[in-house]
Amino acid sequence: MSTLAELVDPLCRVHDWIRQSVVEACEAYEPAELAADARRGAGDVSFAIDRISETAFVERIGAELGHDEPVVLVGEGLPGGRMTLPESAAESDARWRVIVDPIDGTRSLMYQKRPGWILTGIAPNRGEATTLADIELAVQTEIPLVKQHLADQLWAIRGQGAQGVRFDRLTGRSHPLAVAPSSATTLRDGFATFCRFFPGGRDVLAAIDDALCERLLGPRAADAADVFDDQYASSGGQLYGLTMGQDRFVADLRPLVAPILAARGQMLGHSCHPYDLCTKLIAEEAGVVVTDPTGRPLAAPLDTETNVAWVGYANRELQRLIEPVLAELLREHKLLAP
Repeated sequence: MSTLAELVDPLCRVHDWIRQSVVEACEAYEPAELAADARRGAGDVSFAIDRISETAFVERIGAELGHDEPVVLVGEGLPGGRMTLPESAAESDARWRVIVDPIDGTRSLMYQKRPGWILTGIAPNRGEATTLADIELAVQTEIPLVKQHLADQLWAIRGQGAQGVRFDRLTGRSHPLAVAPSSATTLRDGFATFCRFFPGGRDVLAAIDDALCERLLGPRAADAADVFDDQYASSGGQLYGLTMGQDRFVADLRPLVAPILAARGQMLGHSCHPYDLCTKLIAEEAGVVVTDPTGRPLAAPLDTETNVAWVGYANRELQRLIEPVLAELLREHKLLAP
């Protein structure tokens, strides 16, 4: 039986293979072709580019991990969102439960706006009771734009810190990458984002965003740009930003606005799912604090459909500064119970 440490290299090789396959597809096809044939799968809309990565993942994960012992795979593009490798094995025979997002940030990547990410988390198989909190190994790998020659890969084993390398497509070599979140103790002159990627409840989320900044920093001066916003439609990319010192605070509260939308006769649109957050362990091992909107640890089930609201703080000091104000605002806007 493989230990967690023994799973790191095979999993990184799987990610390397997917990265290469997707980059080659982006070089060979126009964005309109990669965005074609959209269909709804387990948890999200799937595009042509997604099926390239999904196929590559299943092929390689079977070769790298499935031959040693059975594993349960959970992720987009799989039949019913889940399968066992080898397929003849029972789920109860598997020691590990592997949750994956073969491309996180598909929409930006297929139009060559921003990189995408391959996300994988591995947890001891506890059946349906397995949650994000059980993940003990995570790997995330950047899928670069065609015009981009450097791509990062991060991984972590619980209790052993976060590690990373930067891969150079031109030389084929990787170099160690320093992993360090921001040590800032204020949002001033930094990136802090309330996610509102898609229509539905944007007015509510923007109002909370503005109120939080004003309560933390005071009234804005003329021509001031105290806090910056970055609507990067990739949860893995946002976790990377927190982990690497680019971002100080991220709040994805989209599921909380569902009652408000229902009162307006509207449906909640696409939200974050567990596979989008399956690499949060890397951020946490680096020192980032990731919680649910009430400040509790995230413990969503490892499935493809649960809507997850989450908050990320680059460090404990920022959590102590922001969390009470955020909770107060969420109660005022009736997104949390009094």
